[in-house]
Amino acid sequence: MDIVFKSKQLEKLCNDERLGQKKWGKPQAGVLRRRLDDLRAARCLEVLRGGPGGLHELKADRAGQLALDLRGGDRLIFEPAHDPPPLKPDGGLDWNQVTAIRIVEVGDYHG
Repeated sequence: MDIVFKSKQLEKLCNDERLGQKKWGKPQAGVLRRRLDDLRAARCLEVLRGGPGGLHELKADRAGQLALDLRGGDRLIFEPAHDPPPLKPDGGLDWNQVTAIRIVEVGDYHG
């Protein structure tokens, strides 16, 4: 899967192991790295359904975004990087057609 980032700063934090460990700690940075590796290796979102991280779509003010669990309450939050996002006939996101994502945030959106 193709991965882009909302900002250069976020891209650097996610891709530079030393910076990630400084920001989130070694255990969290390690989980983040594994989630990003899983995303990069997947041909589409559907193959990650039911896998590590509990991939799920978000609702309400975060509709259109998805999240993967990290540690504690932190999540890797992203959205399809397709314009427009691929939809099924019922209007839901077609996970089989999502082959590119934009990382939006790493953090706890509940707090």
